[in-house]
This record gives sequence, structure tokens and C-alpha cells, in this order.
Amino acid sequence: MNKIRLLTAGESHGPEICVIIDGLPAGLTLCASDIDRDLKRRQLGYGRGGRMKIESDLVTITAGVRHGLTTGAPVCLKIKNRDYEKWLDIMAVDGPARGEAVTAPRPGHADLAASQKYRLPDLRDVIERASARETAARVAAGGVFRKMLDALSISVGSQVLSIGGITAVGSRRATDEIEQAPLRCPDPDAETLMMQAIDHARDEGDTLGGVVEITASGMFPGLGSHTQFDRRLDAAFAAALMSIPSVKGVSIGPAFENTSLAGSLVHDEIFSDESGKIFRKTNRAGGIEGGISNGSDIVCRIAVKPIPTLGKPLNSIDISSGAEVKACRERADVCAVPAAGIVAEAMVMYVLADAVADKFGCDCMADMLTAHQAYIGRIRP
Repeated sequence: MNKIRLLTAGESHGPEICVIIDGLPAGLTLCASDIDRDLKRRQLGYGRGGRMKIESDLVTITAGVRHGLTTGAPVCLKIKNRDYEKWLDIMAVDGPARGEAVTAPRPGHADLAASQKYRLPDLRDVIERASARETAARVAAGGVFRKMLDALSISVGSQVLSIGGITAVGSRRATDEIEQAPLRCPDPDAETLMMQAIDHARDEGDTLGGVVEITASGMFPGLGSHTQFDRRLDAAFAAALMSIPSVKGVSIGPAFENTSLAGSLVHDEIFSDESGKIFRKTNRAGGIEGGISNGSDIVCRIAVKPIPTLGKPLNSIDISSGAEVKACRERADVCAVPAAGIVAEAMVMYVLADAVADKFGCDCMADMLTAHQAYIGRIRP
């Protein structure tokens, strides 16, 4: 069982979304502004839709923090949906159903499968929860985990490698420059072409996906385990990252590129310096060997499919009549690949925070840091 657990709730157009984080150590310094930074980052990126002009996400901490420090109790974070006032009738908790039912499922979305599973004649019940709006709650939780990992000198960031088949060639921007770029891409020339492709897709009523790379730096060996399949760190990353809406593929390091190479060109040779410090000159393993972090940067990549809500909807059927119709339309982005990177950072930090808590204990930050320092002293002469 995970040491740190997450549970989110809320609908896209309900009054708020929220997340409960259970298992955080006591004594972690935390305030709302620590979390709001990542919420703002999630809303940026060329190709975002109209909702980003409405929402300006700010978190409210309602439990688990007192006088700026976590208490060891579950932490509850809430984010208001500013558009809720316009949806009071449609999203009313009490009384009879109001508003026209949505009955034309979108190909590629949860609409049809979930309506069949839960016997829901109005797809609105699916749309509201399956919406990527839920990821704002995860990003808020990520802001908490970032503070915890900062204390252990672990940092997590992301960059966009491709959109719409246009791929970045090398890295010509520093980390802070990537953060300010419209698509958070390391290659400015490729980014210009990506933005043109997004404009074209918008004009055509279409959407675009891409690939994002997430890197955790400041790592040390020993998180995760080879002893059971459900304790492998790479397996935890794969599950967490695949849970993000529109993510259909996950790799640790350049995994798919490695399949075309001989083993002698894939595996990272091991060296030591005069002080006895162990190091690797390459990192094709993505920082994980045998399900365990090996001390190199952890590098994950996610494949983000194009958003299934299209300006020119695809063919579908009406679930109430069986008639052939066009799929329903919801307000959506043309491309949300940069935002997916921010959500992916949050999920990577969740996995790392849980692994750290499992290894060093999670009663209080002071004990965790003492255990961490003792362990680093043992493995690094």
C-alpha cells in the first residue's frame, strides 16, 4: 500500500475541484503560494482553449496545515471553478434534471464506454468527471510534493519534444528560457513550426498531440525495489503517467530508440573516480535499473494523443435513438501538450514522494531528513 495517497473529487463545471493528500510528514513548510505557481504553469501554452481565459486557478488549503506547517493529518486542497455560476441549473445537486441531455459520444473519449458501464443516459455525467479539468487537482498536489522533494534537493521539470510530428532537434535553450517559451520547447526553430501547425489545426477544426520529457534531477540510488513487481519504481511511473488524460504511451529514457540498438550501445557502463564515487557517462536507462533508481537523472517520456473534442466533430451515434449523428462539442484546447507536461511533473513528484516516504519514513520531516542524510553517507564514501 502506498505511504502517500491521493484522492481527487469534483466536476469540470461544478463548484470546485479538490484533492486530499494522506500520509504527508509533519513539519513540511507549506503555503498556498507554493502551489499556485504550478497551477498557473498548467494554464499556459500556445493552443489552449477559451476556458484558460476564464479560470485563474488559486488553491485554498482547508485541512492538514497549521501556522504554515503540515501537521501529519490529511491535507485538503480546493480550487474554485469560476465558470460554475453559469452552470447552476445543469450541475444542480438537487431537484429534477435541467438542461438538454448530451447523447452524442465523442470518439476517443470516455463518453460511450462510461455511459454503458454506469448506465448513464446523459453523457454530461461522464464528461464532467472525465474532463482534464480534474488534473488541476493533481497539479495542486504536485506543488506540495515539490516542497517535500526540494528538502532532499530533488527537482523535477519538463519540456516538449514534439507536437504534430514536428520534433525538437537538440536543446538550444536553458531551463529558464524553456519555461518562458510558448510551448516550453528547447528548440526555438521547431517551436515556431509547431505553433504554425497548431494554427493550421485550429483552422481545420482539428487537434494535435505530441511528446513530453520529464526529468527528475538530484537523484540518489535506492528508491524502488527489484524484489516484487509492484515495488518497481519504473512500474509506478508508468501507471501514474498513463493515468493522465490523453496519455497513451510512457517510456523510461529513450526506451523505443534503444530497441533498435545493440546491447553494447544501450547499457550504461559503470565507473568510479579517485574518491570512490560511482558514476555513469551515459543515461540510456533513464535513471532506473532493475526497478531501482541508480542515482542518474530519472527521465520519462509521455506520448500525448490529440484531444478528442474536435471543432469539426467526427461521426458518432445518438445513444438515445441510435441515429447517426456528429459527436458532441465541448469547449476544448487545440493542443494541450505543454500543460500535459505540468501534470506529468506532478505525477512524477507523487511517485518520488511516495518512494521517499517508503524508504525514509513519513512521520515528520526532521526524521525523514536525518534518515536520508545517514543513507547518503553510507552509500557515498
